[in-house]
Amino acid sequence: MAALSGLVSALESYRGRDRLIRTLSYCCQLVGGALVVRCPARSDVGTRLLELSSQLSRCRTVLRLFDDAAMFIYTKQYGLGAEEEDIFVRCVSVLGNLADQLYYPCEHMAWAADAKILSVDSARWWTLSTAFWGLSLLLGIARSLWMVLKLRQRLRSPTGALTSRLPRSKRRAMEAQVQAEVLTLLSNVADLANAIHWLPQGILWAGCFPPWLVGLLGTVSSLLSVYQAVRAGGQADITTP
Repeated sequence: MAALSGLVSALESYRGRDRLIRTLSYCCQLVGGALVVRCPARSDVGTRLLELSSQLSRCRTVLRLFDDAAMFIYTKQYGLGAEEEDIFVRCVSVLGNLADQLYYPCEHMAWAADAKILSVDSARWWTLSTAFWGLSLLLGIARSLWMVLKLRQRLRSPTGALTSRLPRSKRRAMEAQVQAEVLTLLSNVADLANAIHWLPQGILWAGCFPPWLVGLLGTVSSLLSVYQAVRAGGQADITTP
């Protein structure tokens, strides 16, 4: 009952529902793509799962039509990151927020073109939105790598003096932050691999991934995101964008 109650509670929030839809979408793509390739007798089931994955992805695209305002408020509140002590973290965070802010209108234009609402080239707008998403992920990877490096330096100072002066609670908090940054790093790397795959052919491995591999990477990223959300929810009632 506790697990069911937690699931219902998560589904009542927009972020929780989005994480579930994303996870289901990529899981369907993983299983469907694997069935089509490795189980010809069940290729019909695989095709249906791939279609379900596509529909779930379109559902998330439509829901993101209403994310611009929330992203704008978050970007405005963060501003130039004056509260950040580290100048590198401040710079990559500001650039990441800018990339996220530009991602949404580009995706909206692509969606409107596909829906025949606007007479524009949807492929160009999909490419732009994917490029901004990939840039945001790349900046997030750089931020996580830097944070892990700095935190480990503080935890493992050459003389050990700094470590010995840290209260146990502070040390545990820093270790938990390192773990969170590592999980974020892995999630962003998996998403970045898919983002590059969706760029126009000729850019690195664009267009080379089979559906099951896209599903696998997306599933890994989604499960890591769900795990982090559950962990954060257990420690504090904070909703992250």
